[in-house]
Amino acid sequence: MKIETKAVHAGDRKKPGECIPVTVPVHTATTYFYEDMEILDRIFGREQAGFCYSRYDSPNNAALEELVASLENGDGALACASGMAAIQMALLAALADRRKSVLGATALYGATVSLLMQVLEPFGVAVHFVDMCDLEAVRRAAAEHKPGCMLLETLSNPLLRVPELDRIADVARGAGAALVVDNTFATPLMVRPMEWGAQFVVHSATKYLAGHGDVLGGVVVCDHDHHETLRTLSRAVGAVLGPFESYLTMRGIKTFALRMERQCANACRVAAWLAQHPAVERVHFPATPDHPDAAAVRRFFPQGLYGGIVSFEVRNAGRDEIFRFMNALKLIVRATSLGDVHSMMLYPVMSSHRELSPKHRERMGIRDNLVRLSAGIEAVDDILEDLDQALDRIGRSPAKDLT
Repeated sequence: MKIETKAVHAGDRKKPGECIPVTVPVHTATTYFYEDMEILDRIFGREQAGFCYSRYDSPNNAALEELVASLENGDGALACASGMAAIQMALLAALADRRKSVLGATALYGATVSLLMQVLEPFGVAVHFVDMCDLEAVRRAAAEHKPGCMLLETLSNPLLRVPELDRIADVARGAGAALVVDNTFATPLMVRPMEWGAQFVVHSATKYLAGHGDVLGGVVVCDHDHHETLRTLSRAVGAVLGPFESYLTMRGIKTFALRMERQCANACRVAAWLAQHPAVERVHFPATPDHPDAAAVRRFFPQGLYGGIVSFEVRNAGRDEIFRFMNALKLIVRATSLGDVHSMMLYPVMSSHRELSPKHRERMGIRDNLVRLSAGIEAVDDILEDLDQALDRIGRSPAKDLT
């Protein structure tokens, strides 16, 4: 079954009685009882499928988990309260019976770096970083640090680097490490990391999956060997998604493939247009001819589907100029997220990577003139017109702006 069809049908139309609801209703109950205590006993003992307490499992979460596992071709999934909760649950499950050591990509979302260094490391987990786009460096780091887990992003945030998933999976396997991949930017429409050897795939469901700016949530998808560990940890930690958020995420996923195709097309147009603009110093986008991972892009991404994110550096701009540019936007929303139906722009040094030191950001290639655009589904000409008039403000002084 094609992924576009799975997105519409998977997880729905369970039979609770004589009638079958077309979509999964919102179940707000926290507890469930049965006429026969023996049945409840078997459900508590996980000997029989069913629901007893919503921290353990619930109809809405179960439906969403079935849907996202289907999209990623995984064996099981866990719906979590946020994308960061999903990353933490994946890391805990990956390290449960392995060396307490994580080898992470140097290019990661700022909050993920904070989770590794400020939460896991103080609890005794060794944390090391390596350029995941340098395969020889990955091999050396894996041999030196002997990680129990390796963590990377399919498309790195915000510079959109693309590591060779299958070859890194081989390195992880040789080191006895589990591979955890954050696939939020790429989505399963473009890349399904488990098909390339990953054991865990993580999504911030807040972004492209839900897609409408009204859900905070995350999902972990895993293989058969790790599913029981993931569920056991979840029952103890309780970082589960609420029923209404699960419902909204499922509703969003039904159109995610259509939205994503439009956002990818818009991003391609925007990237090409920005590359020719005199106020733009550099464009970061997987389809650009000079992308440093062009060979990996050709291997892993379908033609024309390169994601909806375009990052670019504004020529001769610092914080003041970037603020002036972003304040001038009229259509594009200045907000700290991505993947919504409306176009959004973020200033990484102020938001997504704010907690990192300036030197750390510099090593990551995140400069003060960098902005990140999440293309929406609007008419692309309107997006370009808004960018054009806002970039024009860079050349004006504040005094001229008042006239």
